This record gives sequence, structure tokens and C-alpha cells, in this order.
Amino acid sequence: MNHSGSLSEFRIMGKTREEFDCFSWFGHSSKSRIVNSELDPVLLIPGIAGSILDAVNKKDGSSERVWVRMLMASCEFKKKLWAVYNPETGYAEPLDTKIKIEVPDDDYGLYAIDMLDPSWLPKLFHIKELYYFHDLIDTLLDWGYEKGVTLFGYGFDFRQSNRITKSMDGLKEKLEAAYKASGGKKVNIVSHSMGGLLVKCFLSLHPDIFENYVSTWVCIASPFQGCPGFINDCLLTGMQFVYGLENYLFISRWTMHQLLVECPSIYEMMTNIEFNWKKLPQIQLWRKEYTNEGESYAELESYGPRESISIFQQALKGNMLNYDGKSIPLPFNMSIFEWSEETRRILDTAKLPDGIKFYNIFGTEHETAFSVCYGTETSPISKLEEICSSKPHYSYVDGDGTVPAESAKADGFNATARVGLPATHRGLMIDDSVFQLLKQWLGVSKPTLLYDSL
Repeated sequence: MNHSGSLSEFRIMGKTREEFDCFSWFGHSSKSRIVNSELDPVLLIPGIAGSILDAVNKKDGSSERVWVRMLMASCEFKKKLWAVYNPETGYAEPLDTKIKIEVPDDDYGLYAIDMLDPSWLPKLFHIKELYYFHDLIDTLLDWGYEKGVTLFGYGFDFRQSNRITKSMDGLKEKLEAAYKASGGKKVNIVSHSMGGLLVKCFLSLHPDIFENYVSTWVCIASPFQGCPGFINDCLLTGMQFVYGLENYLFISRWTMHQLLVECPSIYEMMTNIEFNWKKLPQIQLWRKEYTNEGESYAELESYGPRESISIFQQALKGNMLNYDGKSIPLPFNMSIFEWSEETRRILDTAKLPDGIKFYNIFGTEHETAFSVCYGTETSPISKLEEICSSKPHYSYVDGDGTVPAESAKADGFNATARVGLPATHRGLMIDDSVFQLLKQWLGVSKPTLLYDSL
């Protein structure tokens, strides 16, 4: 599927809530701001791993923040967040049957997407990766937005499918709440990363509701056609969020991997096989082979998106999760893959209603993983299971460091504008040029920025 033409495409040259309040005391919460009652409401929607998750005890209702946290992070992660996919319900369900995972809705949904660990430790270590929507929320308040009247957030359980009923119903309720709180004004959505896929699923499944409540959708760094290099390696070797000293306080790459193999959302960001890529992304392997005389040599093998499924299956066939004294098989999950194929069909058939403005901001000028290779010519792989403990070697394309620009631009809509900015995936969330674009697209100020056409 090729993306539709646009009107214009441009390039611009678990702790307590009191801890969050305590952190805000160090920030900007003491500013005196003037509220602008004329503004239309804004709903902020995060991407993968971008919402605080609480583990709620089913018996007594007590809750504990399990994502994100630095202190006791790995221990609580393994106890509470590891899950197994249930093909009958479509949900990744906790291994701990005594709890349920929920996203806190404090502060009109903004708490869950502001500081992902609102305790003192990230502040002390200056862990910028955990300051998610914080700068944008602060900027919107400076512009005159008011929490609970014209400013809202929608966090969701990012482990689940982007089209799961609970997420779709929750987004519908949040749109209705923002619409009513603002006195019947239509809502402007600002989504980041995978949040764009969730919004697109909602648009496809509930087009009438979307048309009734939404005025403008600004999408930032969304992997509309997948994140080939990033997601392929996530499924094979895991994901790492922080590095250096902070990594010793956080979740190991392999601990995260055991979660991701059972996450429908990860499979839904795999390469769109039907998309007309300029060059197909690949998984490459240096394999150890033998001559008839028994001498070994290395041979480079390449697999396209469709052929790569067999690599996932073989590499992960022996993957096991050790939980509460039990060994649980976690191979590549074909049930999730089949579910994700239906999600892809839903995404590809989404239509933007007439009268709704769509803007797409994407990152450029950063090396972005596209194809990935395991093994080397001097140290080839003997068995495919070795991939999961191998170091990936990437080939790169232009993008934001996570999402290829080719994927992010291919939204499939008749966009009002597409803008490429030289920024990273998370850097876009604190980029002044992004804020200036939002200021005019949300109607806070008159258009002032000039662009050079691509």
C-alpha cells in the first residue's frame, strides 16, 4: 500500500501520587498562568511504554506502580508485568492472577504520561528518557490550556493490541469527556509514536465517533508501516531503554524481551509486508556451513519480511520463561502474529472523514535501523537459537533513530501537511520547532512559519 498524496509536504529548516506532586514542586507547577477559554480541547496520546502502569490487587484494591520505576524495578517487573497471551480474549494476561494492570487516570489522564517515574530518583540522575510529555504539557499550560477543561491525556496498557476493546472504549470515553468539559468543542488529538496506530485503529473501527468528536489530529513519529530494524530485534534480543549507570537500576534487555514476545502491540509494529518499500528490510545471518570434506565456512543469508517469520519461529522455539518455579514456553507466538495481520488490515483501510485536518510530523537526519544482521563472517551462527544472545549489526536508513522516515510519512491519508524535522524519536517531544507547529495547528496563534517544499 502506497501512501496517499498530500496537499502539502514540507521540511522545516509504584509510588504514591504525593511523589508526583513533590516532583512538580521542583518544576513549573508554581507558575501563574492565564487561561484562554477560547481554545479547543487537546487530548495527548503516548506511544509504546509511554504510560504509567499500576498493579492493582483484585482483593483489596491496593495499587503499586510497576511501570516505570527505578527502585526495585526488575523484581516488580517480573512479578507483575510478565504476561501470557490468551488467544480466546486477545489480551496479554498477567501471570500473577491476583492482580490486574491499570493505567491511572489522575490529573485528567495527564499524570500517567507526564513523568513516567515521578519519584525523586530520575530527577537525581537526570534521566531524560522518563520525562515524556512533561515539556509539552508545561508548554500547553503556558499557552492558556486548562487541565480538565481543554487539556487531557489518554494513557493505555501499551502491551496490549492497539485495537483491543478496552483501549478503544477508553479512548471513546476520553473523547466524550473532553468534548463535554469544553462546552461541546471538538477535540484536537496529539499522538506520539505507537499512539498514532491506536488512533488510526479507532478511526477505522469507529469512524462516526471520530468524526463527531475530533477536529484535528497531529501525529508525531508514528510507525505507520512498521519499525523493521527496531521491532525485529526486539522480538529476537529484547529492548533497552537506558544505558550506563542507570541501567543497573532498571530492567535488563532480556527481562524486557520475555515481555515483548507476548505483546500484541509489538507484533503490530512489524514490517508491513504489503507496503511498497523502496527497498525491502531484511534479516541477515552469517551461518556456519560445512564442505563435503567437513571444513567450516561462513555464508551470508538474507530473508525478507515474509521469509523472516521462519527465522523468528526457529530462533525462539526454545525460549522459556522461569516464573514462580515454573518453566513457561515463550516461542514466537503465531496466534499473536495472526491477530496482528488483522490489525494491519484494519489500519490499511482507515479513511479520514472530510473536514478533519491531519498533520504528520516525522524525524529525519538520524541513522535508523532498517535491516539487521546476526553473526559475523569470522564468528558465524551455528544454530538459530544463538541469535537471541547475539549482538545485532544494523544497516541504516534516514529517520528519527527508531522509525524510518519512509514508514512515518506513509500515513495513507490526504494530509494537510507533512513536516520532516532533524530530531530523534523522543527528541521530537521536546523540540521547539514541533511546539511552534503545534501552536499554529491547534489554533493558539496565527500561521507564522514558512517552509521549503520537499
